[in-house]
This record gives sequence, C-alpha cells and structure tokens, in this order.
Amino acid sequence: MANEEEIWRLVDQRREPYVELADRIWGMPELCYDEHRSSAEHRAMLEAEGFKVTTNVAGIPTAVMGEFGEGGPVIAILGEYDALPGLSQEAGVTEPRPVPGESRGHGCGHNLLGSASLMAAAAVKDFLKSNNLPGRVRYYGCPAEEGGAAKGFMVRDGAFDDVDIAITWHPANFAGVDDAISLANTRIDFSFVGRASHAAAAPHLGRSALDAVELMNVGVNYMREHMPSDARIHYAYLDAGGIAPNVVQATAKVRYLIRARNVEELKQLVTRVRKIADGAALMTECTVSTRVVSAVSELVGNTALERAMHANLARLGAPVWDDKDREVAAAFQATLLPEDISSAWRRVGVEPRPGEVLCEEVVPESAKGVPMIGSTDVGDVSWKVPTVQARGATCAIGTPFHSWQLTGQGKLPAAHKGMVHVAKVMAGTAVDALLNPTIIAEAKADHRKRTGGKPYESPLPPDATPALDMSL
Repeated sequence: MANEEEIWRLVDQRREPYVELADRIWGMPELCYDEHRSSAEHRAMLEAEGFKVTTNVAGIPTAVMGEFGEGGPVIAILGEYDALPGLSQEAGVTEPRPVPGESRGHGCGHNLLGSASLMAAAAVKDFLKSNNLPGRVRYYGCPAEEGGAAKGFMVRDGAFDDVDIAITWHPANFAGVDDAISLANTRIDFSFVGRASHAAAAPHLGRSALDAVELMNVGVNYMREHMPSDARIHYAYLDAGGIAPNVVQATAKVRYLIRARNVEELKQLVTRVRKIADGAALMTECTVSTRVVSAVSELVGNTALERAMHANLARLGAPVWDDKDREVAAAFQATLLPEDISSAWRRVGVEPRPGEVLCEEVVPESAKGVPMIGSTDVGDVSWKVPTVQARGATCAIGTPFHSWQLTGQGKLPAAHKGMVHVAKVMAGTAVDALLNPTIIAEAKADHRKRTGGKPYESPLPPDATPALDMSL
C-alpha cells in the first residue's frame, strides 16, 4: 500500500502542468505526421523532467522518446497526440460550433492520451530515483495513430527491441482494462492513369481514370458479400480527376482501408482488392500503380499484465466526479441518440444503469463486451513485446469517438480527472512490474504462448516508408 500511495502522490504532484499540457495540445490540433508543435511540447516536458531525450525516432520527425534509469527491466509507456480532420469544436459547448480556422479537432482524445502517459512515465521516473531502484522507464511519443500507423514503422525500425513490457491507454466512456481485440488493417493508394481528351469532340480518344476508380469501387462492393463478416473495407477519393466535366479525366486516385481479423486474412483480402483494381484498369485501358501508406497488426492480449492493471484499477476505484461534472456530462449526453448510450454499455459488457452519465465504477474483470472492430497501431507493439492497454473514463457515457461531442469535452474538468486517474493506473502497473519480477516473467511467457514463439513480422512491405505528407 505504501508503494501505491507514493506513486499516486507522484502523479498528483504533476496535475497542473500536465492538465495545461493536455489543453495546449487540444488547442493545436495537428494531423497525422504533422504534429510538430505537439511533439515539441512533449519533448520540452521530457527535458524539463530530466529524461534523456531522443528525437526523430525511426526517422519520423514528430516521434520522440524519453528514457530514465539504469539496468533492470525496460518499461515502455506509450503516448499519442495527433488529431482528426473535420472535428473542430468549441470547448464545453453542447451544440455543433466549430472553432474558426482549420477544421481539425481532438475527436479521439489524443491530447489527453499523450499527456497522461508522459505524466505516468515521469512519476515512475521519480519513484525509481527516490527508491534507488534498477530499471528504466521510457516514454514513447508516437505520432500518426490516426491513419499513419507510426508505431508499426517504429517497431520495424527496432525502437522496441529491448523493451520488456509496454503500457498504454485510450480515452473512453468507462474505466477498465481494454479488451485486446482489434482488426489488422492496411491503407493503400490506387493511382490510375488514362488519357485526357475533349469529352464532346473526341470522347473516343479519352481513357478515363475516374471510370477506372468507379469500376474498382463497384467491384469491391460486389466482393463485400464474399468476405468474412467481421472484415471491413472503406475508401475515399484523393483525386477525382479535376472539376471539368468536359475533360476526360486522365488521372484519379483512391485510398482504400482494408481491415480483417488478423494479418493473414488481411493479406488475402488485399490480394483480391488488387485484382479488382487491375481489372478496372484493364476495362478502361488505364494503368494502375499502388502505394502502401500504412499497415497494422491485430492486438495480442496479455493475461499477466491485464491482471496487474486491473488490480491497480480495483485498488484505486473509479474517478471521483462532482455535481458540476455530472451536470455538464448530462448536457452532452442529451445530444446523443439512445442507441449511442446503450451501445456504450453493451460494448463493455455491463448492464446499463439508468441515469448514470459518467463512469462511477470500474468495469469488472469478468465483463465481456462486444468486440472492438476498430484498429490501432498498438497492435504491432503488442506482437513485439507484452502490452497492456487501459480505458480511461474521460467523457459522458455514450459519447461516440471521432465526433464533435468528444472534441467538445476534451478540456472539461471531467476529462482532466479521468486523465490523472488513468495516469495513476499506468504508473501503478509499471511500479508493480518493477518491484515484482514475476509479473514480467509471466507476461513474457504468456506472450510467447499467444504468438507461438514466432518473431514479429511487420505487415508493412519492406520498401514502405512513413507517409510524412499524407496528401501524396
């Protein structure tokens, strides 16, 4: 108990500067691989805390790492700080009200995510120092989770080769241990090239790249019936060939996001999608080239670390809210559909408690909810080293992620309380692992069992590089 109280106190001592950090990051919403100001804020905080700082991790300008300690096990704590397009929103306002300027917002709470993780790492650093303990704690500032999969490049580049365990979290409606279920995915750009011509005077001389993209989309839509039911395929036009309908479009580009239960199923789907693209090019007498933008593996769970994390959650209890927190949360919850609220409870496997607007209890260890069907580049870290992820309660129950409501709650006192709460959970889990070597040994044994002892294989092609300009 003395150790818990010490590490929690070390987190609490940092509350104000890290709340301010989270709010600054919220106010500088930067997209995938463009998080230069946010990365600089994290680097400055690492330097102020006395970490040894490494920049340009894996050749990524916005990836940063801070390390403290000597000898012993290496504990990685992972943070993120990228935002999303189209989710700008004034803080604390319960109706859509975008902030003037670029339409970007922290609609997944990554302003909180990186701040809490760095906060936890700094507390563990001081715990190691004050108790003269062997061991190293590292904070990894990981950019581009939203679409760039930077962790996959960082893992492939060897940034986690000597790590013993990794700890992270994600903002959520509830506090608990995250289910280690996600989909492997890849983003691939398909670029078609045809021949321009006058659409009225000489249409027979044109070869439409836009037609090729549309035929590809039709082909993939027909494929949907004949793929695993939990796979997902999405697409977005990057270049529709221009705005002049009287010109046959000579170029067009579409980005496909393909998801599957695991990397092996993903490879099969990718092969089929590529064949459809080739067929569309053949039908329109165009050429097609591809570029893999990103690829991530599915998550690998770890029973030993999940139990250690849940034990910390159970000892700490849920975040403590006041009446004002509940009042504001209720106002945001009133903007949601009933289905949003019911699905939030169903997702964590807990019976709904009518009238509860903020998480009042830790999700039980035995709760089994609806599996997550999203993806995360934490998956690649989890294939390399034993990894555990927490949920941190930072918003009204039912708040959808990637929504203006989530952005609007990102600077509220409740979000700050949830951020500090989960920092204590991560720091406590790290300290338990440092003080009890059995936790790490069991985590590694469980990892070997789940992965079959096979070395990590990156789902990225060998020639893939981080898409530092995601518009390319």
